[in-house]
Amino acid sequence: MSVDGAWKTTVNSPMGVQQGTLNITASGDSFTGTMAGAAGSQDISGKVDGANLSWSAKITSPFPMTLEFTVAVDGDNMTGSVKAGSFGSSPLTGVRA
Repeated sequence: MSVDGAWKTTVNSPMGVQQGTLNITASGDSFTGTMAGAAGSQDISGKVDGANLSWSAKITSPFPMTLEFTVAVDGDNMTGSVKAGSFGSSPLTGVRA
């Protein structure tokens, strides 16, 4: 099962529903790509463990913090969570674009 490709994501955060896109290219036990949303786009890199992905991203808006992502890919679906510092974790879902 490949985690590679474009994904449309939805995060149900304390700040409301956040829509975004991920573009992922895996190589062995790591991946690189881009993450884009309402606040802009940034390059990301992370770990691959079978169908599980994990990475972090620093944001500056609405508050400076590091977001920690953990997701599992099952075919054309992605489920997981985003930990946003003291705001706790929010569910993330995604579908292959």
